[in-house]
Amino acid sequence: MPTILISNDDGVQAPGLLALKEALSAIADIMILAPERNWSASGHAKTMHKPFRIHEVTLADGTRAHSCSGGPTDCVALAVEGVLGTRPDLVVSGVNNGYNLGNDITYSGTVACAMEATIYGVPGIAVSTASGVTAQGDLKEIQAAAARYACDFAQKVLAQGLPADTLLNVNVPGIAPDAIKGIEVTRMGKRRYEDVLIRREDPFGRPYYWLGGANPIDLPDDGTDVGAIANGYVSITPISLDMTDYTFLKDLTQWKQTRHDI
Repeated sequence: MPTILISNDDGVQAPGLLALKEALSAIADIMILAPERNWSASGHAKTMHKPFRIHEVTLADGTRAHSCSGGPTDCVALAVEGVLGTRPDLVVSGVNNGYNLGNDITYSGTVACAMEATIYGVPGIAVSTASGVTAQGDLKEIQAAAARYACDFAQKVLAQGLPADTLLNVNVPGIAPDAIKGIEVTRMGKRRYEDVLIRREDPFGRPYYWLGGANPIDLPDDGTDVGAIANGYVSITPISLDMTDYTFLKDLTQWKQTRHDI
């Protein structure tokens, strides 16, 4: 059987990770290496200046897994480099507690896991659904459904592979599983945040700040991941590591030709 590495950014004991393990165990041997704590919104952070600690842990169902003192991408890099004794054939990250839509992929540790795998030449899939706050139904059932969709996509990737430098970003609506309308292949949509800056003072009168707290503002266009979720469809988006804006290359070349010597 193939070997699948499961990781995440919510921490090794997150219920979404356990849901993935339960679904993917039917098609592969499973390795689990995930952060020992929550690293949500950590992006593609890499630990460079301190060592890692890896510990064997027990999940809620009794499954043996491994936690790491590093972040999500550290976990993937360590596993691909052989820290658990086997190089995975596929990396699946999630099920994340909260969607990763549009610009979220630049913040997401969940997506970063799949990116790190792709950099190493291992196929990567990131899987997300609604958070406990926004889910419209039983979150455990919703995460289990997301894991089943991930399993279907994983089987296809194991059989057919993915293009070089390409990962899959999967988002599953946070609604009752039987209310999901189907699957849409999508492009990245538009999601932005109007963060709120909160200034407070500590007991010594020194200022400190919170940034955040605002809900995302989505543009639910047809054909996008944001639109698919808004309309009750599973979104699967191919994400390329090549972020070059090819449509702007010609114009940028003209800038170079018309520059003035200083």
